[in-house]
Amino acid sequence: MGIEKESFKEFVLDQLRALGPVDCKAMFGGYGLYCDDIFFGIISKGQLYFKTDQATVANYLEKGMQPFRPNAKQTLKNYYEVPAEILEEEEELAKWARKSVEIRP
Repeated sequence: MGIEKESFKEFVLDQLRALGPVDCKAMFGGYGLYCDDIFFGIISKGQLYFKTDQATVANYLEKGMQPFRPNAKQTLKNYYEVPAEILEEEEELAKWARKSVEIRP
């Protein structure tokens, strides 16, 4: 496991502390993020992705964000990259994360 991969994961978890307890589990060669046992985010290749729905995806598209692509043949259109300016702002990141946690199937 590379130092950069591990340090980005730790940075994201630190930024999400206002959300409350977040579990981080290895998956997809990256990590899955859970809050209250709800899967809401993915850390992969130095990027953070949050779950979206019809009500929230516009926020990501307005900022030019792309969906998660674990490989060249697969795109998960319900998970979009979190904009860098949101990732840098702890309170704003917690708001975006809360919206992802609240999405129900």
